[in-house]
Amino acid sequence: MSPVYGLVSRNPTGWRATTLPRVPSYPFLSDEWIVEARRIREEFHDESQRVTNPVRINQVITDVPFGTSDIEAHIDTSSGELEMGLGHLEEPDVSMTLDYETAKAIFVDGTREAAMQAFMAGKIRVQGDLTKLIVAMQDQSAPITPGAGEMTRRIQAITN
Repeated sequence: MSPVYGLVSRNPTGWRATTLPRVPSYPFLSDEWIVEARRIREEFHDESQRVTNPVRINQVITDVPFGTSDIEAHIDTSSGELEMGLGHLEEPDVSMTLDYETAKAIFVDGTREAAMQAFMAGKIRVQGDLTKLIVAMQDQSAPITPGAGEMTRRIQAITN
């Protein structure tokens, strides 16, 4: 992996070049991505935003560009924190099916507009308590704390 060069300061003899480490990146929802995203979330555990409206969501991610099948994943905020993982939860509030690119736009890029547009276009199919899903999405529109913003930036950096 080659270094990335950046100019960080000017000294009397000119700009001082420094190397910045290149962060490894992984396909969204790959096993490696899940491990690294969890590690980053754990690093920012004390600074992450609390979720006030808990919801348990099972997801089926289709059109995955790696592997041979759809990915079953889940989001669980019942502890007050966002937990995302592979596999399905028992007794979810909501189940949704969406394609890989839409899931990546929503969960990595944080594009709420992409979620609404995809839902209106029929690219997201939802079963269960739609009201809980909407209320949980409103939770995510709260102002982002500095720690949560940095955590999001780091997760975006490891995602390809």
